[in-house]
Amino acid sequence: MPDNEISSDCNHLLWNYKLNLTTDPKFESVAREVCKSTIAEIKECADEPVGKGFLVSCLVDHRGNITEYQCHQYITKMTAIIFSDYRLICGFMDDCKADINLLKCGSIRPGEKDAHSQGEVVACLEKGLVKEAEETDPRIQVSDQCKKAILRVAELSSDDFHLDRHLYFACRDDRERFCENTQAGEGRVYKCLFNHKFEESMSEKCRDALTTRQKLIAQDYKVSYSLAKSCKSDLKKYRCNVENLPRSREARLSYLLMCLESAVHRGRQVSSECQGEMLDYRRMLMEDFSLSPEIILSCRGEIEHHCSGLHRKGRTLHCLMKVVRGEKGNVGLNCQQALQTLIQETDPGADYRIDRALNEACESVIQTACKHIRSGDPMILSCLMEHLYTEKMVEDCEHRLLELQYFISRDWKLDTVLYRKCQGDASRLCHTHGWNETSELMPPGAVFSCLYRHAYRTEEQGRRLSRECRAEVQRILHQRAMDVKLDPALQDKCMIDLGKWCSEKTETGQELECLQDHLDDLVSDCRDIVGNLTELESEEVADNQIDSGDLMECLIQNKHQKEMNEKCAIGVTHFQLVQMKDFRFSYKFKMACKEDVLKLCPNIKKKVDVVICLSTTVRNDTLQDAKEHRVSLKCRKQLRVEELEMTEDIRLEPELYEACKNDIKNYCQNVPYGNAQIIECLKEVKKQLSTRCHQKVFKLQETEMMDPELDYTLMRVCKQMIKCLKQNKNSEVMDPKCKQMITKRQITQNTDYRLNPVLRKACKADIPKFCQNILNRAKDDTELEGQVISCLKLKYADQRLSPDCEDQIRVIIQESALDYRLDPQLQMHCSEEEVLNMLKESKADIFVDPVLHTACALDIKHHCAAIPPGRGRQMSCLMEALEDKRVRLQPECKKRLNDRIEMWSYAAKVAPAEGFSDLAMQVMTSPSKNYILSVITVGICVLFLIGLMCGRITKRVTRELKDR
Repeated sequence: MPDNEISSDCNHLLWNYKLNLTTDPKFESVAREVCKSTIAEIKECADEPVGKGFLVSCLVDHRGNITEYQCHQYITKMTAIIFSDYRLICGFMDDCKADINLLKCGSIRPGEKDAHSQGEVVACLEKGLVKEAEETDPRIQVSDQCKKAILRVAELSSDDFHLDRHLYFACRDDRERFCENTQAGEGRVYKCLFNHKFEESMSEKCRDALTTRQKLIAQDYKVSYSLAKSCKSDLKKYRCNVENLPRSREARLSYLLMCLESAVHRGRQVSSECQGEMLDYRRMLMEDFSLSPEIILSCRGEIEHHCSGLHRKGRTLHCLMKVVRGEKGNVGLNCQQALQTLIQETDPGADYRIDRALNEACESVIQTACKHIRSGDPMILSCLMEHLYTEKMVEDCEHRLLELQYFISRDWKLDTVLYRKCQGDASRLCHTHGWNETSELMPPGAVFSCLYRHAYRTEEQGRRLSRECRAEVQRILHQRAMDVKLDPALQDKCMIDLGKWCSEKTETGQELECLQDHLDDLVSDCRDIVGNLTELESEEVADNQIDSGDLMECLIQNKHQKEMNEKCAIGVTHFQLVQMKDFRFSYKFKMACKEDVLKLCPNIKKKVDVVICLSTTVRNDTLQDAKEHRVSLKCRKQLRVEELEMTEDIRLEPELYEACKNDIKNYCQNVPYGNAQIIECLKEVKKQLSTRCHQKVFKLQETEMMDPELDYTLMRVCKQMIKCLKQNKNSEVMDPKCKQMITKRQITQNTDYRLNPVLRKACKADIPKFCQNILNRAKDDTELEGQVISCLKLKYADQRLSPDCEDQIRVIIQESALDYRLDPQLQMHCSEEEVLNMLKESKADIFVDPVLHTACALDIKHHCAAIPPGRGRQMSCLMEALEDKRVRLQPECKKRLNDRIEMWSYAAKVAPAEGFSDLAMQVMTSPSKNYILSVITVGICVLFLIGLMCGRITKRVTRELKDR
C-alpha cells in the first residue's frame, strides 16, 4: 500500500513499533542468537551495552563482514527498518537534535511530520553540512558530533540506495529510466545514477540529491561503498589512512586519490578494481566543479562573472581554465591555486577520459590522428599536442586541450609520461619529494626548469639526465614552443613585451618567434628567458642527430630544394635570423668555438660580430704565416660553415642589410630572399647603389674573391664542377649556368686588383712601382674600374714585369681576348687608345691572342716547338716562317698573321714612337725584331765601308796652317 494512504496515527504506531524493536532486549537477544559466531568475531559489537539498540547498529555497521547466511538476512531486514527514519538510527537523534532545530530541518515530535518522510530531515542536515564547507564564514555551523553522525549514516546507506530515503524517493523514476537492469547492492545503483547525472532527461530533484551525495563522498570516501571496498587493502598497504592523521584529512576523497595516485606514479602495484574506482571518481570531480568546496570558495566571483549557466559535463571548469589562461579576463590567485589543486587530484594527464569535456571535444581527432595509441594511454595527450594547429585538429578540441595543458605545464608531476621517465633524475638532481608532496625550495613549476638545465650538459660539465628523461624534456619544450602560455616562466616575465610587440601574433608558435625577433628590445628578465629557451631550442635540434648540429646544417643546406616543405623552409630561415642575435643560439658553433670566443673575443655576444672577430684572427694568422693558429682547428672548420651560411641570405649579415635596405627596395623589390639572390641582384646594379651600400657590397666581394668558398651563389651553381673552374670554363662539358656565373665573377674580379688575391700577391712589388699614381687617387671602398690591371697590361707589353706578375697578367689578357666584358676599361671607353693598347699587348705573346694562337697551333708545333713561349719569341718565329718562302704555313694561320701585320702597321701609323726609348722598345718587342736589327746593322756597316773607301770628303789643310 502506498505511504500516503496510511493514516497519521497508523504511521505513529508503526514508528513506535520499529523503535521498540531496535531497543527491545528481546530483539537484541534474537540478534545475539542468530549472529552468535559473527558477534564473537567482531569485538566492537560484543562489547556493546544491552538494551540501547547499539548491538544491531554495530552489526549494521559491519554487515559487509558478516558471512553467516541467517545473520546476514536478519541484519538486512533490520537495516531497512532502521533507515526508514533517522530517529531509529542508534545515536543519531541524540547527536543531531540541536542541529535539526538550528537548521530548521523539520520537527522531531511524532505526528507533525509523516514518519516515512523523515529521510528529508537527514537530507536537510546533509545539505547543511556541504553548504558549510562551501562558505568562507558560514552563519550556521553543524556540530562535530552531528557531522560524524551524518557521514556515518551516509556511509551505512552506501551499499543500497534504498537506505538513503531522500535519494530513493527523489530518484525512483530515474532509476527505472536509466538503471532498470542494475541490481541493487554494493553501491551499483548509485554509480549508475552518477553516470547519468547530466543526462537531459534526468530530473532536477534526483540530480540535486545525487550531487549532495557526491559532495558527502568528497568529504568522506567511505560514503562510497564501492570505492571503500575496492581500495581497502591498497589504502592500508600504502598507509593512506594512518590512524594518527585528522579524520577530516584522511577521509577526504582528494587525500585518498592523491595518496593512491602517488603510489601508481611511483610504479607501485594498485589493484585494478581500485584503479577503476579512482578513475570514476576523478572523472566525477572533473565533471562537476561544485563537488570541490575549494573551487566554490575561491572561484565564486569568476563563475558568476564568466561561467554562469555552464554547470554540466565539466564546462564550468574549462571555462575557469580559459579565464586563468587570460582569454576571458583576470582571475584571482586563490582560484588559480584551487584549480591547480583539483587538476592534481583528478590527474587528467594520466588518462584523458577523466576530462569529459576534453574527451567529447577531441573524440574525432583521437579516432583519426591517435588511433594507433591505446585508449586511456597518457600518450594520447601528447599525440593531441603534436597535432595541435594541424588539419586534423578541430577548434573545440584545440581550446579544451590548451586549457588543460596550461595547468599541466605548471606542475611537472601532472605530465604522467614526463614524471615516469624523469622522477629518478628529478630526485637525484633537483631534490624533489614524493608525487603528492611539495617543497618550498623546489616548487612544482621549478622542477622542469631544473631538468632542462641538466638536459644538455656535457660530461665535462657534470651530471646529466638519462636518455629517456632528456627525450621527454625535448618533447615538452617542443610543445611549449607552440604557445607561450604553456611556459609559466615565459608568460610571467614576458607579459608586457608580448602585449607591446606581439599582440597581433596569434598563430601557432608566432608569439615565441616574435619575442625572438625583438630579443634586443625586450626587458632584461624576458630577454634572459627567451635567450635561454632559444639556446635550448638549438640544442634540441642539434640533439636529433648523432653528430650534434648536423640536422640543422642539413636543413639549411637543403632549404631551397624543391622537396623542402615551405613552412619548414620559413622556419629554418627564421631560426637562422634568430641565431644571429647570440652565438650561443648556434649549438654546433657554440660547442666548437666556445673557448676561442672567451679567449679571443670576450664581451662579444652577437653571432655576426663573433664570426667577424674569429675570421679576422684566422686571416691575420694566415697572412702572417703564424706557426700556430690562435683559433682551434675544430672552431676554424665550423667557422667556414657559419661564414658560408651567412652569405646565403642578406638578412643574416645585419650591417650589409641595414646599409642596403633602401637599395633593395629600389632595385631588388621583387627578388626573393635566400639563395643569395638579393646579394646577386645588388652586385648586378652595383653602380646605381647608394655610397654606403656600394662600399659594403665591394667589401663583401673582396672577401669572396679572397675566399671563393664564401661565394654562396658560385658554390651553389658550380657545385658539381668546383675544381679548376677558370681553366675549364670554355670546356664543352662545362655547365652553361656555371660558365655564366664564373664569367660574372671574373668581370667583377677584373674591376679591381684587390678583388684578385692571387694577382695582388704576385704583383705586390710591380703595382706600387708602375701604378703608384693610380693608387694615390684610389679610395678604400671604391673600385678602380680596372685601372691598375690596365697599367700592368701595358708594362707586360713592355716586358718590364716580374715573372710571377707577368704570368697572372698573361692569363687576364688571354681571358679578356675571349670576352671583352672582362676588360673594364675597354668596356667603359672602347677608345682608339684602348684598342691600340690591346694590339700592343697581343704582340708581346701569341698566347694573349686566342684566335691567332688557335689558328697557328699546328704551325707552332711544327716550326717553333723549340722556341720557349713568352716575350714575343714564338710570334717572331711565326713571322720569320711567314717570310720564308720555303716554309708553308696553314692557310688560316697565314691569313691571321697577315691581318695582325696590317693592324700593327696601322697602330704604328696612328701611334708613332714618342721618343728614342719608345722606338727602341717597339723594335725590341716587334715580331720582326731580328729582321729590323739586321737591316740597321747592314746599313751601319755599309756607311763604314764607304767611309773607308772614299776617304775624307772635306778639304785638306796643311800642317803649317794648323800650327799657326
